[in-house]
Amino acid sequence: MKSYSTLNCLLLMLCCLSAVMMSSCKKTPDEPAPIVSITSVDPATAPVGSTIAVNGTNFSSDPASTTVTVGGVTATIVSVSPTQIIVTVPQGATSGPISVTSGGQTVQSPTSFTMYVAPLKPISEKQGTIYTNPTWTSDTVYVLRGMVYIPEDHTLTIQPGTIIKGAGPERDPAGTNRAGALVIERRAQIFARGTAAKPIIFTSIKPVGQRKPGDWGGVALVGRSPVNRPKTLFYPNGIRGAVEAYGEPSDNSGVFQYVRIEYAGAVQPGALEPAVPNPKLSGLTMIGVGSATTIDHVQVSYSGSDAYSWFGGSANAKNLFAYRNLDDDWTADWGYVGNVQFGVALRDPAVADASGSNGFEIENYNPTEQTDVAPVVLFNGLAQTNPIFTNISNFAFSTTPSTATTASGTGAYVAGINLRRNSAIAIYNSLLYGYPEGLHVGSTVSASALTGGSIDLKGIVLANTLTPVVGTGAVTNAQASTYFLDAARTNQIIPSTGLTALLLNSANFTLDSPNLSLLANSPLLTGAVTGGRLANSFFTPVTYRGAFGSENWLTGWTNFSPQTTDYDR
Repeated sequence: MKSYSTLNCLLLMLCCLSAVMMSSCKKTPDEPAPIVSITSVDPATAPVGSTIAVNGTNFSSDPASTTVTVGGVTATIVSVSPTQIIVTVPQGATSGPISVTSGGQTVQSPTSFTMYVAPLKPISEKQGTIYTNPTWTSDTVYVLRGMVYIPEDHTLTIQPGTIIKGAGPERDPAGTNRAGALVIERRAQIFARGTAAKPIIFTSIKPVGQRKPGDWGGVALVGRSPVNRPKTLFYPNGIRGAVEAYGEPSDNSGVFQYVRIEYAGAVQPGALEPAVPNPKLSGLTMIGVGSATTIDHVQVSYSGSDAYSWFGGSANAKNLFAYRNLDDDWTADWGYVGNVQFGVALRDPAVADASGSNGFEIENYNPTEQTDVAPVVLFNGLAQTNPIFTNISNFAFSTTPSTATTASGTGAYVAGINLRRNSAIAIYNSLLYGYPEGLHVGSTVSASALTGGSIDLKGIVLANTLTPVVGTGAVTNAQASTYFLDAARTNQIIPSTGLTALLLNSANFTLDSPNLSLLANSPLLTGAVTGGRLANSFFTPVTYRGAFGSENWLTGWTNFSPQTTDYDR
């Protein structure tokens, strides 16, 4: 019995010793977590918008549990790993330590990060007529005071990345209360060759936070391609000179490429023609501009007038963006017969012009002339306004469109396409979305423009409209609808119940950060019409309708937040 008891005691001691050893191998509940630390910041000096690397130890790999502040302002995280966090230096950040909160721990960098602030660029003021052949460079900010003219037989060259600011009417050196504007006159040329990385920018002279539509005049190109107006007629909207009689459709006003125009559209007092109140230049005004002129990749934002206007001429253009402008996006008049492909307009539904805002407003002559003429009396060898637009997307209301005065109290919306005053046009493969009226056709004489073929509308999608097709005057609603819905034209009307099937991007109507490209399998990616007037070699053959296929050509050179952009450095 004694031997048995001794054996039991030994076994009990061994069990206890084993339990102690196993317990000592386990982690205790209150063992500290790995310590988060910042070892360095690379680079230690950088400007707003650049990326920096915060190097350290034991960072969480979950971006949701990680916060980085630079100079007290939360930064956008690009990527995270246990040893490195990449962030973008935020607007408003100041010099100071960088703070990281990761996995519940907050640490600061051992040394301060320094914000890089570029020195102010020198300012060069421009006024009157420039009788030289200047080159404006990106190391200087240019200020336009009053109407600035590049006269005939002279050339203006603008380097990529150059900033040009328009002053208000109070700074007109001539004392005529004309806002700053740049006019390239007949027989003169501009070579504004920006790049996607360094666009050329025309903007308001006002500082950050104080800019508004109509701060300055705008940019105007004047050429020798025909217009259908009398040669004694004064140029519109305050531009000096008269139409005269030129007939050079292939005239060349130069190159206008990768350019942004912001906050233009000021009233220009003293304009003699047309006789309308409060005449305004558009963001980009083209008068008699010829087809040898290169115009592509242009953004007009926050204009107090139209975005783009063509007064006669035969200019061609591609990749045009109209962003949050007040009046119409695409205006053609005075016998314009050029070609435009790939254009997109994004409207702010809370803002419209007192005259009524349209996507397209196509006219043929002076608004004071009240009757159609058939055919238009020829001036300078050119008859009706009759351009070709293809692959255009216009977006107004994402919700139910309204004809009421907008929230800004300025005006109301009218139509996606408004055809008036005996005009003609061809529009193909385009999308008009969110207008009270989709297509509006008016005439005081007859419906001959529809039945005679001078208006050609094919491959068009009208979506989210209150009244898809409207006829006025001598054109009835029935005539306009019968024309538009002819099966051979392959046009479509999409009611509000079918909008989701278009597969637009979810950020399509996000005004301050839109994404206007289509989702995969959108029906708009197919169905484009071909042939006919699209056989012109200027046009790029595509299969999609609207401005975008698989490529978003707005990427890299456009700006959705010019109000907060520092243009002084």
